[in-house]
Amino acid sequence: MNFPLYIAKRYLFSKSSNNTINIITIIATIGVIIGTMALFIVLSGFSGLKEFSLGFIQNSDPDFKITPVKGKSFLFTSKIKQSINETAGVDQFTKVIEERAFLEFKNKTHLAYIKGVEENFNQINNIDTAIVVGRWINFEYSNHAVVGNGISNTLSMGINDYLEPLKIYVPKPGSGYVTSIKNDISITKVQPVGIFELTEELDRKFTFISLDLAQQLLGYSENQISAIEVKVIDLDKREAVIETLIKKLGSAFKFETREQLNALLYKMLNTENLASYLIFTLILIIALFNVIGALIMMIFDKKSNLKTLYNLGTDIREIRKIFTFQGFLLSFFGLLIGLALAIILVLLQKEFGLFMITPHLAFPVAFKMSNVITVFFTILILGFIAAKIASSRITKEVVE
Repeated sequence: MNFPLYIAKRYLFSKSSNNTINIITIIATIGVIIGTMALFIVLSGFSGLKEFSLGFIQNSDPDFKITPVKGKSFLFTSKIKQSINETAGVDQFTKVIEERAFLEFKNKTHLAYIKGVEENFNQINNIDTAIVVGRWINFEYSNHAVVGNGISNTLSMGINDYLEPLKIYVPKPGSGYVTSIKNDISITKVQPVGIFELTEELDRKFTFISLDLAQQLLGYSENQISAIEVKVIDLDKREAVIETLIKKLGSAFKFETREQLNALLYKMLNTENLASYLIFTLILIIALFNVIGALIMMIFDKKSNLKTLYNLGTDIREIRKIFTFQGFLLSFFGLLIGLALAIILVLLQKEFGLFMITPHLAFPVAFKMSNVITVFFTILILGFIAAKIASSRITKEVVE
């Protein structure tokens, strides 16, 4: 039997004759429990917010996007179509056109992007699920449009206003400086039939129209587009699909995954997650000072017992181990209790929405084993360090 561990367990579970030390030990344990709960709940909350935020871009962005390296557009040839169709792992693809445009409605203006899409666009992106007013484009009508909520608010525009259409202005290709609206600007009038709501940026950025109308507005040929958006069968094999297409299509095209298209958002979310972890770890370190204090007081409370152990032949290193084990066990049991309580709270929030952001939206949380592992080893390592600091106070002068 490990002698220091045996003594440490006896000291941990037995009451001290000094009631003050018992109270301080209980407070130290509660501090570890609360610190563990706080760290795990915060990490779960940020994981939930990350999933919640990324859910929006999964509705608006494809698994990966193909764009030309040079210029804004390219010709969609039969070779490109055949290369994509014959690539294993590709589920579906759609052709799109994106271009900056000037929007006008009842003398109010807004600078945004038009996005020309095909009928199968919603099989690659689920933007139609984000429509909060109206419906998606009916491709039987060439002048239908779906606008973002931010654009709708800026222009004070609703849907199905047949008396006042939305005007879209785009500079004609190669026109240089605009000197005449009639000669240098292409204009089309569309009827907004739906309003979508995703993120503030996207809501102010895009107006969706049919691909044919976008080609007509920009003066593009029938096969001229600005990008191809692709959905893969298995997201885990996406990189292999991209590598295959790079070999087939060559260096004239740029391939960007959903994460690369939203690199700033991913970086921001990861930075926030790291910052919250470091802040609450710092709070936890402060809480573990209670453990150090409790152990030091227990060392002096057990001074007579330590003298007896020392006189019986137990060396200083073994005596230090007793309190290292004791502090480690105190942190470990506090960790188990705190983690169990935090997991229960997170699962209850996930299932029943105990805490609400709005009357209809519960605060998002996500239960992840990576968070459990992170909290588990953070507490164990910090608890061990705290125990080592406290046990280092034992010297020959203390036990002699």
